[in-house]
Amino acid sequence: MKFYIYTLGCKVNTYESNVIRDKLMNNGYIESTEDDADIYIINTCTVTNTSDNKSLKTIRKVINNHKNSIVIAIGCMTQVNYGLLKDLNVSIVLGNSGKSKIVEYIEKYKKEGIPIMEVTDIMDKPFEDMCLNNFNKTRAFVKIEDGCENYCSYCIIPFARGKVRSKNREVVIDEIKTLVKDGHKEIVLTGIHTGHYGADLNDYTLSKLLKEIEKIDGLERLRISSIEVTELDDEFIETLHSSKILVDHMHIPIQSGSNKILELMNRKYNKEYFIKKIEKIRNIRPNISITTDIIVGFPGETNELFEETVDTVEKIKFSKIHVFPFSLRKGTKAEELPNHIDDVTKKGRVKRLIDISKKLELEYFSKCINKNVTFLPEMYKDGFITGHTGNYLLVKCKGTIKDLNIFKEVKIKKIEYPYCIGE
Repeated sequence: MKFYIYTLGCKVNTYESNVIRDKLMNNGYIESTEDDADIYIINTCTVTNTSDNKSLKTIRKVINNHKNSIVIAIGCMTQVNYGLLKDLNVSIVLGNSGKSKIVEYIEKYKKEGIPIMEVTDIMDKPFEDMCLNNFNKTRAFVKIEDGCENYCSYCIIPFARGKVRSKNREVVIDEIKTLVKDGHKEIVLTGIHTGHYGADLNDYTLSKLLKEIEKIDGLERLRISSIEVTELDDEFIETLHSSKILVDHMHIPIQSGSNKILELMNRKYNKEYFIKKIEKIRNIRPNISITTDIIVGFPGETNELFEETVDTVEKIKFSKIHVFPFSLRKGTKAEELPNHIDDVTKKGRVKRLIDISKKLELEYFSKCINKNVTFLPEMYKDGFITGHTGNYLLVKCKGTIKDLNIFKEVKIKKIEYPYCIGE
């Protein structure tokens, strides 16, 4: 039978969709196109109400366009809002557990023809081991953690993903060794709250895991998908300082540059704490690229408080900002807050920060002009190869398809946004 997977949301969903793809292909199922499949799997997202709506729209579209197909809805939206599917003709509904048993669920449905609804309490579930081996040869994601217990006031994810739980260290090491043996040059560690890895283990931390990964022969780059500033303790800073393979790029979400808004968001730090941590990192890694996330238009964000965020951003000089307008999520503390911001104001603030982000990005790029950099080519098209440096510059230069997945050193000659043009 032929299958097609829709993936909505984050890198963890992407990883899990790829695991499902592996499971199906290893059991004789064939990956097909959006228009020609017997099985459709929608891996849903629920981070905002808009995400819920997009997930539902995708499910309805598949049901309407492929009436004789097996339709499977899984993931975060189904975990917290599975009731939205009760009147839809969905064959299999799973939450955020049991994804690795997708083949068994499909076979059961094929045999019995009875719809399956398998959404259970996620809070006390153990980590569901998943290993992936069908990535391209450049970069592979390894999910090491699931769940979050931060309970930011705008976020539903702790209810969708449950408590923090970590993949066993031996399983992580074995998975990375296999990926490296298969030719992968770079590993990206990912999770819902990646920096909290080890919180549920006995005297084990993310830093200890990083030091073990460092010893794996053949691994040339190690990247963390995202980490909270409160997890950058002395042990982590020392590990970052001594590591030969941790790249010069970190994504550290700040979410707001206003102390009052950070407090309303329940973010557990203030801007002064954040700035000091960034200074500490730059003292040991002067050329590091620090990227971030910011939510604008949070309830109560006056013009003055937004300008405080702008000032904080200018002081920190992020190399890129991912900007999101606040989107109300039912069931969160933010829903109850007064002084919600209108959409026109939010759009204006988004544009302002995106413009600042591009300016800061170009400033960071310009530091590399006439300097030699090493990048890993990931794509070839029309006589050019493109790929990323360790600090996540997107480099483009002349090359051939044979150059893919081989580290290349080039001199950056000019900037053609979003590319750094190399020779």
